[in-house]
Amino acid sequence: MGYHRAIVRCFLSGVPSMPAHLNLTTRKSLLFALTAERLSIFYEHGQWLTEAQGATLAASWLARHDLPMPHAERKAFSTLSDTLARELAGTLSREAGLYTAHEMMEALSPNYVSDIALDLMDECERRLREADLAE
Repeated sequence: MGYHRAIVRCFLSGVPSMPAHLNLTTRKSLLFALTAERLSIFYEHGQWLTEAQGATLAASWLARHDLPMPHAERKAFSTLSDTLARELAGTLSREAGLYTAHEMMEALSPNYVSDIALDLMDECERRLREADLAE
C-alpha cells in the first residue's frame, strides 16, 4: 500500500491559504478534500482508505495549514468523509463516479470552478452540521 504513503506526502499541495482557525469554511474544505481523495483512490485502486489512513490525511492537510485538531475529531472527519464517498460511489454509475471524483480533485485548485463541487461543498456543510462538527 505504498501509494497511500505517497498520497499523504503530496496531499493537497496546491490548496490556497486558509484562515488560521477551524471555522465552518475550513471544516467544509477539509471534509470535501478528504472525500475527494477517498473517492479518487477508490476509482484508481479499487480500495477504500481505512479510518486511520483518512485521519492521517486529515492531519497532513491540517498541518499544511498550521491548524490544530484533536485526534478524535480527525477520526470523526475521516469517518464522515468515508460515509459520503461510499454513498457517492454507491449511487453513481462508474462513469459518473469517475467524473465526480475528477471534478472534486480539480476543484481542490483555487482556479477551478465546478457546479458539482459547489453542490458537494453544500452537502459537506449539511453533514458537518448534522454530525455536530460544524464549529
